[in-house]
Amino acid sequence: MRKVASLRVARPSVKVVSPARIHGGRQPHLLVADLQKLGFSDYESRAYIALLGSNPATAYEISKAAGLPRANTYAALESCTEKGAVQPISESPIRYVPVEPAEMLARIARDTTARCERLASQLQKTQSQDGREFVLNIDGEEQVSAKITEMVRAAKVHVWIKAHEDVINAHRADLRVAAARGVRILIILFGSDAQRFQFNKGVRVFLHEGNGVRIGNADNLFTITTDFTTALTAQMYGGVHAAYTRNQAIVTMAESLIRHDMYLAEIFERFGPQIDKAFGPYLQSLRRNYFSPAQVRAMDEMLALVAPARRASRT
Repeated sequence: MRKVASLRVARPSVKVVSPARIHGGRQPHLLVADLQKLGFSDYESRAYIALLGSNPATAYEISKAAGLPRANTYAALESCTEKGAVQPISESPIRYVPVEPAEMLARIARDTTARCERLASQLQKTQSQDGREFVLNIDGEEQVSAKITEMVRAAKVHVWIKAHEDVINAHRADLRVAAARGVRILIILFGSDAQRFQFNKGVRVFLHEGNGVRIGNADNLFTITTDFTTALTAQMYGGVHAAYTRNQAIVTMAESLIRHDMYLAEIFERFGPQIDKAFGPYLQSLRRNYFSPAQVRAMDEMLALVAPARRASRT
């Protein structure tokens, strides 16, 4: 009998990645939780992470590494294959390799973005056209900051802001980009460093009432309006929460308040000494007439802090 030469079948070259490198210092359960937010089940997430740590691998090997029932592992791998997260590379037994995380996540991001854009267009067509807009309450510093960022990045005509420089500074990079693309920016600033936000000639920065000093409780708010269509007012100190709206009446009111602060800043710039003589520094006599008792007490506490600095500036 003729002797038949044996054939060696080459497997695809697969880089084995250690679990420590895959986890990147994060606990595996946190990775599982993040993958679940992207649409993976618990078993699918654990199977994929186990396969990243050691591959190629059979369903049996993956079930042992991930601590999964063997029957459930087959279903999880089949689903991961359909989602483009793993690939079978051999038969009898079937061995699997993971799709590179960056490649898989980039595809998910592209698909999700396209799906969201398509849904936004389709849902817009089904939206009621009665013209009413409501107020959205937003809680938490991260969520409020994200909404402000979204508003600045979406602006096409103008961005008007009234806030303290420390809070505005968190959005300085996005404001600079907006100014560069031609969005006109107006800032009523609590603070002293107006020049920090003077990105180009399309930006105007006014110190609040000509001095940038916070006196009333309302001076602790962050208010932003964009393009005559959106407005947000946020309490940024203590418990951070905000109200966002596209309601035209509320947007007009917010923009009117900022516009009148701009008027007042220019009036102070020209007639500051006369105004101080008539109403006292920081419009004290006016504020005492119209503040609540609690606001008057807060103002007196603030004046006690700023009075020494004011005297020093005059010497």
